[in-house]
Order: sequence, then C-alpha cells, then structure tokens
Amino acid sequence: MSAAPTSQRDPAELPSWARGLGLQPHPEGGWFAETYRHASTFRPQGYDGARAYATSILFLLLPGEESRWHRVTSDELWLHHRGGPLSLDLGGNGDAPAGGDGVRTVRLGSDYPGGEVAQALVPGGHWQAARPAGDEPVLVGCVVAPGFDFADFALLPDQP
Repeated sequence: MSAAPTSQRDPAELPSWARGLGLQPHPEGGWFAETYRHASTFRPQGYDGARAYATSILFLLLPGEESRWHRVTSDELWLHHRGGPLSLDLGGNGDAPAGGDGVRTVRLGSDYPGGEVAQALVPGGHWQAARPAGDEPVLVGCVVAPGFDFADFALLPDQP
C-alpha cells in the first residue's frame, strides 16, 4: 500500500474512547487505522498491480469534520460501530460527483426503525462523501475488496 500524506493534526483531539485505536489523519478528512490486510494478493483485471484480497480500516469523523468527495476503484462496505449517525453521500460513477438530485444519501446508525442502516455498500468507482449527521463522533469500519491501495484512491480537488 502506498503511504497516505501526513498531517499536523493532533490525536489528542480524539475522544478518549478512540485514543487507543492508533488513528491517524486521513487525506480525505477524518481519522483512520488499517486493522486488516489479507496476506494473499492477486492482480485484479483493470488494476495496475497486485492487491490484497481485502482490507479493513477503522474510520472516525468528529463533529464538523467530513470525508471529502472521493472514489476508490474497489467496492467499499461501510459498517457503523459507535457514536452518532453518519450521512454517506453517493454521487454516482461519472467524471465528478453528481449534483443535486443525483446524490443519494444513506444514513448509517443504530436507529433502524427510523431508517438508519448498520452497513452500506459503495460500488467500486463511485463517488462518496460522509459526515456526522449529528453532534457526536462517528466510528465506522470500511472493508474494501479487492484490498485498498492509495494508487486506487481519487480525491476530488478543492473547489474554488
């Protein structure tokens, strides 16, 4: 896996329950720690090299933080673990994220009767963005198959 860019953000700003998770700043926003990488690799069609069969991270967003529009070549399964609900925007697989009515928002959380879901799939190549839907930190897991590599990650450039 290629290394993620580093940041000057301080892990001391994390909630006390998250400080032992080894989280580091993520280039899309929020905090992450890789927790699993399958030991075996293969070369999937359409990829520029070998990838692990699957990878998994913990991903934390604090109130006011967001996971900026980005896409990953592989399928990504988001799983809600702790904290408030999360709004996960799905922006299609075009050259840029869809706008307006073209964005579908899935709410991950534990209020299943209220329409929240425990997990949501972002198909490979689709734009995605996320943010806490309330005023609590949100901890999710993200499982990527074929496994994540920063070579397969595209972040929408900052807009003027």
